[in-house]
Amino acid sequence: MMKRFIAFVLLCVLGAACTTVPITGRKQLALIPNSQMNSLSFSQYDQVIGSSRLSTDTEATNMVKTVGVKIKSAVETYMRNNGMGEDLKGYAWEFNLIDENTVNAWCMPGGKVAFYTGILPVCQDEAGIAVVMGHEVAHAIANHGNERMTQGLAQQLGGVALAVALQDKPAQTQNLFMASYGAASTVGILKYSRTHESEADRLGLLFMAMAGYNPQEAPQFWQRMKANSGGGAPPEFLSTHPSHDTRINDLNKWMPEAMKHYRN
Repeated sequence: MMKRFIAFVLLCVLGAACTTVPITGRKQLALIPNSQMNSLSFSQYDQVIGSSRLSTDTEATNMVKTVGVKIKSAVETYMRNNGMGEDLKGYAWEFNLIDENTVNAWCMPGGKVAFYTGILPVCQDEAGIAVVMGHEVAHAIANHGNERMTQGLAQQLGGVALAVALQDKPAQTQNLFMASYGAASTVGILKYSRTHESEADRLGLLFMAMAGYNPQEAPQFWQRMKANSGGGAPPEFLSTHPSHDTRINDLNKWMPEAMKHYRN
């Protein structure tokens, strides 16, 4: 009887922790309180920004910030209009451009965004930045970091209670947080990560359209990214990201949905 009761309680807890990703409707398990995720995020973001050289190119910096604010406003409007405004509680949006020749950008939980100057030539203009900004913000809105960290807790900390893990194991918890944004080490996890990447592509396409950017720019951006890689990308089954061709095909498949949100 006790085992059945424990199993029932566990199912209730897991059921309460199951959330639905906006737009796609995919169910996910996210056990970490958003307040805790944001606290970890803000601390790590401050460390990265504090140890990085921010760009002194005023025009480029302002362009990144302008696109960020437009995407932010579009996302907030969408979430509010669809009864999900509370999901953004505790967000403290920030957009910075780091002066480093790295073709990368990211968004941590709570709306903390960083672009690197190395990706700007591939972006080319505001619309290209919007492709990347929409995708990275989508990772935060879809709660991907929480989902990955939840998986990490289950795998690495075993039976340690969540409260104990967060309060009494700060080093392990911090490492798990960073692992949520790093490369995975097994093919099984890599495939799971590609699910997140594809989901962020779809949400990001819609977010850029809602912000007033032509979503048809997205496939063109990934064509440029493909050319920039020089054919050096790993096979898709060993990559945390979908192949460029898969990405382009998927974006074109979702384009009719995105165009419904686009107002020039």
